[in-house]
Amino acid sequence: MKTILPKERSLKEISNFLTSSIIPRPIAFVSTVNASGQPNLSPFSFFNAFSSDPPILIFSAAKSALTGKQKDTYHNVKAVPECVIHIANFAMSEQLSVTSGSFPSEVNEFVKGGFTEATSTLVKPPRISEAPIAFECKVTQVIELGDKGGSGNLIICEILMIHVDETLLDEQGNVIAERLDPIARLGYNNYVRFTADDIFETPKPIKAYGVGVDAIPQWIKDEDVLTGNELGKLASIAEIPNKEEIQQDTELVELISEYKAQSIYEIKRFLEDNKIKEAWLILLNVK
Repeated sequence: MKTILPKERSLKEISNFLTSSIIPRPIAFVSTVNASGQPNLSPFSFFNAFSSDPPILIFSAAKSALTGKQKDTYHNVKAVPECVIHIANFAMSEQLSVTSGSFPSEVNEFVKGGFTEATSTLVKPPRISEAPIAFECKVTQVIELGDKGGSGNLIICEILMIHVDETLLDEQGNVIAERLDPIARLGYNNYVRFTADDIFETPKPIKAYGVGVDAIPQWIKDEDVLTGNELGKLASIAEIPNKEEIQQDTELVELISEYKAQSIYEIKRFLEDNKIKEAWLILLNVK
């Protein structure tokens, strides 16, 4: 395992490593205005949600690593502590890239990117009409992390109002990810999008915690056939089933009696299908 000490590396090396390893990163497509009301639009990939009550989004508008100067977004939120944070999707990815250029402060990136300005309801900065989701926010705090080029500025934003394309929502009002078709940032010039085939589900111990990997019989771990993810699925079950339950399932009885040598691989098959209880029943009856 290689060891890296950031203080012994250049800013470019550390920046490239962070942005290529901490992936994928959602993109905050942020609109602001200066004291004169001039709009600015810029994407930031150091971004995420950090609280539900109050609803808080945070993004970092870092100082330019090349010039050491603060970005227009930083100056704008200091002058007018409001913004609109948009979630960008694949349909707007190339236009978003255009707005990331280092335009002079008097340039309107809405125009450069070909986006339509829509009047916000509670804040001064306009929102992008074409964006699938927009969060109108007040900026509650700006935390400066350093005074050198590449130093971040954490811009803490409280959500005041949400605009969302209702075709993206399920019956409970939650966003269906594949309908949103979001993009995320990787390293260098690379982005990523995902489809329904890329989405997987794994059980979460919300109401009941799992038994843990330590509860899995040692012999199956020693076989070194199951992957870490497969052991994790076995460990997620809230209660280990009674091995006598297998007698109630004739298919499993036949599987074990006729193909006992292959039972470990059948465990893998059941886990792949998220049939965790069935996998446990086979496991408990193989030895």
